[in-house]
Amino acid sequence: MEEKNNFDIEEELKKLPNSPGVYIMHDGRDEILYVGKAVNLHNRVRQYFRNGHGHNNSPKIAKMVEQIAYFEYIITSSEVEALILECNLIKEHRPKYNTMMTDDKGYPYIRLTVEEEYPRLLYSHTMKRDKSKYFGPFTSGKAVKDTIELLNKVYNLRTCNKRLPQEIGKDRPCLYYQIGQCKAPCNSYISSEEYKKQVEGVISFLNGNHKDIVNKINADMKAYAENLEFEKAAECRDLLESIKFITDKQKVNSLGGDDRDIIAYAAGEKDIVVTIFFVRDGKLLGRENHHMNGNAEDAPGEILGAFIKQFYLGTPYLPKEIVVQTDIDDVVLIEEFLAKKKGSNVKISVPKKGDKSKMISLAKDNAELVLKQDMERIKRQEKRTVGAAREIANALGIPSADRMEAFDISNISGTLSVASMVVFEKGMPKRNGYRKFRLRTVSGPDDYASMKEVLSRRFTDEKLDVMPDVIMMDGGKGQVNIALMVLDSLGLDIPVCGMVKDDRHRTRALYYNNEEIQFPRGSQAMLMVTSLQDEAHRFAIEYHRQLRSKNQVKSVLDDIPGVGDARRKQLMKHFKDVENIKKATVDELAELPGIPESVAKTIYSFFHS
Repeated sequence: MEEKNNFDIEEELKKLPNSPGVYIMHDGRDEILYVGKAVNLHNRVRQYFRNGHGHNNSPKIAKMVEQIAYFEYIITSSEVEALILECNLIKEHRPKYNTMMTDDKGYPYIRLTVEEEYPRLLYSHTMKRDKSKYFGPFTSGKAVKDTIELLNKVYNLRTCNKRLPQEIGKDRPCLYYQIGQCKAPCNSYISSEEYKKQVEGVISFLNGNHKDIVNKINADMKAYAENLEFEKAAECRDLLESIKFITDKQKVNSLGGDDRDIIAYAAGEKDIVVTIFFVRDGKLLGRENHHMNGNAEDAPGEILGAFIKQFYLGTPYLPKEIVVQTDIDDVVLIEEFLAKKKGSNVKISVPKKGDKSKMISLAKDNAELVLKQDMERIKRQEKRTVGAAREIANALGIPSADRMEAFDISNISGTLSVASMVVFEKGMPKRNGYRKFRLRTVSGPDDYASMKEVLSRRFTDEKLDVMPDVIMMDGGKGQVNIALMVLDSLGLDIPVCGMVKDDRHRTRALYYNNEEIQFPRGSQAMLMVTSLQDEAHRFAIEYHRQLRSKNQVKSVLDDIPGVGDARRKQLMKHFKDVENIKKATVDELAELPGIPESVAKTIYSFFHS
């Protein structure tokens, strides 16, 4: 099994805590395969990787385990909290190997597009960090849809997707205007100021001020019933039920205070991880981890204060309470800022005991776990990059291999010869340092002469003034000697290696100082040399393919009498490709400025004779 970033599953299994929580299995492409809960993460997760346990008796689970590249986990204070979090993560990510309700859509929101001059009310499955105003989440999708329909009817908001005011007056008012459900801002039948008053009524209702509308619908329902219009009376009754769903939810939020964010952090030598738990309706819906620049020497109040200001500036929803790990700087000022953004008070509290304090401890534990995992990931990455470069330097006996440049040639029977230069710095590709070369002086399939030209141009280019620690040539002794000859003529002393391949075209060794230097198969140094060689080859082939495609297009059109460079460009700009030019009629060709009828007939005949 190929493991993501060399994630050592056996080592990570040893580190699992004996705590309740949720575990998340990922494949090599970072896709979530499975989300599960556990009363003891250490025991539960280990079972997936041990033969003879019940997990592997299921073909479905066994197949899933084969695909696991790495896993992560979130600890909770109880198995019940783990169950709630598991359900919500499954709803959000819909993993392939979890059993789910097919019609499960998650919690819906009402979205008001206040960023538009003429806002609309929309149904949304998620709350995004955009400029819209969100209300929710709610428990009934039908109630949300009915409420949007109700508010559109009462306040006559538009439901179209037109870009206003840019498209005002371009079309006649639609059917909704004809039936009295829209004031047609698309034709300026209502001013922006009047429309905004309607929007304010919508916001007022969604903020809980719905007495007037409820009274109106009740009156309408009674009137319809008295007139024996029972279907319309039933519609009013259903609308009142939908409103009840919304108002009940708002009462829970305003009276119970059950929407809150729990924020804690952990700091290392070079990194800070902030963890947020989102509690909605008293349920733990999920969490996020955020990284900040800084370290453990930074003041706790400064860290959390900076995070809260930056995070809530860009998030559309603010809870009534934010529970933090420690006192923050400028707390009064920040509360004032948050209250202004939310439209009601937001309290920032530091619990000393009780359930909130326990939640802070859990958030802090999760932040410490993420920080520890990140530090170990950084160490693994350094081993693959800086460590591999150091291993190469030690094997060659040179001071450093921090900057390595690799070269490759690509051509077909000597035509359209090109070369690539790729750069690795501190073991990582430096793509803005890559260069492409179109050969100027070499004709025919002469790789040695081609490489001589490329290296001469590279090391005499004033723009490329950074010198490599080592040069890697795609080839063996011959290519190395060509490079050394060029460097000697320029008075440069740079180590040169050849990247040697075996009979199966796999990188097997480095040729240096007339010797082959072998690395253990699978070593980080060998993997890096292979990556360098593959990247140089890929980059050269890609460039050659681009030129070959352009050359083929040009040669076809240039063979047509009367079609020069200007007309060729005009044809390609209008028809996009040669196939469309082939399909064009004489009249379609002659419609282009600069293409007379005689040339149009010649082009047509060229492709159809």
